[in-house]
Amino acid sequence: MTKAFASALFVSAAIAAYFESSAADSRFPCLLIAGLVFGLLGDVWLDLKWVYPRDNDIYTFAGFISFGIGHILYLTGLFVCFADLSKTTYIIIPVIAAVAVGLGVVLLEKPMKLVYGKFKTISGVYAAILTYMTLQSGSFALLNGFENMTLNFMFLGGFLFLISDLILSGTYFGEGRRRPADIIGNHVCYYAAQFMIASSLLFVR
Repeated sequence: MTKAFASALFVSAAIAAYFESSAADSRFPCLLIAGLVFGLLGDVWLDLKWVYPRDNDIYTFAGFISFGIGHILYLTGLFVCFADLSKTTYIIIPVIAAVAVGLGVVLLEKPMKLVYGKFKTISGVYAAILTYMTLQSGSFALLNGFENMTLNFMFLGGFLFLISDLILSGTYFGEGRRRPADIIGNHVCYYAAQFMIASSLLFVR
């Protein structure tokens, strides 16, 4: 339950960061905090899969869905508060790239030496959602000349999340990849990602 406990701390940190900021608009902070709560739920489900091995599939699906909803909430906040719909290129390119990554995750299962089993489809969908959240954060950051620290932190947080989940996919679906280095790398990237996302609220104006 280490990750779940840490996620609870990140939710608390995000709330504290919001109150510390001078945010006049509460929409993005509320959506981001809700996303972190779903991340916390995702950690709880994925921890329970080790406690109750018989229900492994249910908890794994629940973890995927919870984290996916969390990233969708982040995306919603980004569009509500930072999107410029007249600059469609900054939206279309991340969408295309995210779809390509999602398809790649599914189609390159064997070359990556992974066995998704019944989790193949949801792995591809989740990968596309996470990639889109990350790239859309980066695209909006670029649109703002990387001067908006909230967007910069969201982009870096998403990138670290991608690395964390790339490592995690190996430990879940690969053979012999649950080495100490893999576990440490996954945790370090995950905690750093959550910290960056929660801290982004410090800069909301």
